[in-house]
Amino acid sequence: MAAAAAGAGVPASFLSLEPQLQSTVQKKVRRARKNRVAEEELTPGVVYVGHLPRGLCEPQLRQYFEQFGTVRRLRLSRSKKTGGSKGYAFIEFESDDVAKIVADTMNNYLFSERLLKCQFMPPERVHANLFKNSERMFQKPSQPAVKRYNKVRSLVEKAKMAKRLLRKENCLRKRLAEKGIKYSFPGFAAQGLPVKRKKVKRSKAKQNVSLTSQDPTPVCTPTVLERRKAQQADDDPDDNEIIIKLPPPSVKKAVQRPKKQPRKKNNLKKQKQA
Repeated sequence: MAAAAAGAGVPASFLSLEPQLQSTVQKKVRRARKNRVAEEELTPGVVYVGHLPRGLCEPQLRQYFEQFGTVRRLRLSRSKKTGGSKGYAFIEFESDDVAKIVADTMNNYLFSERLLKCQFMPPERVHANLFKNSERMFQKPSQPAVKRYNKVRSLVEKAKMAKRLLRKENCLRKRLAEKGIKYSFPGFAAQGLPVKRKKVKRSKAKQNVSLTSQDPTPVCTPTVLERRKAQQADDDPDDNEIIIKLPPPSVKKAVQRPKKQPRKKNNLKKQKQA
């Protein structure tokens, strides 16, 4: 097979048929034209082409199949999410006789290490919107599915996604139970849901609570002083002395890191003299 993987700058020699096959096809096309009384009787024909190799786009397909006859419209099926080719296309020729010859000739034809699958589609099987927007230039989607799948999600987004999956799973379990199918599976319920962390608002009373005198390192804030004065007023109104307890000796004897000793710099001058 002389055809190779088509690209943007594929030479015409690579997109040509074999010489023997091309001569036979031309003979069949001439016979089909002679059988026609006038050009007005030409009815278009659609051919389904499958098992297309990767990298083969609309311009290369049109250039290749125009060797058989005039191509009116062409539609390469692409993914709406990623924009990649699905590996099959629909080609409409000017004459249905030419379309039948193409389907018979190119079926199981080795093209770039793949066997093409071609089939003629009768008019009743051709949908009205099959070639809708086929003349527009293809534009790659702005948000492919791969980027949406791999994006970093927050904890709230993960929780929403997990709840949605659990809801679908519960609907599936209900449908199975309604049909009398007894089948148990762990599913997403066994994995657990990522719980959203709630911010706990501390009350003002808890925020103002400070360390008491019994703590090893008490804090003398205005609230502590007022509380102590109130306690002393109940016991002895004349005693205004405030006692602050020092931390116990166990706290004082904390483990201290040893100080880093300075590195001894080698005297380069002495080494040179030696």
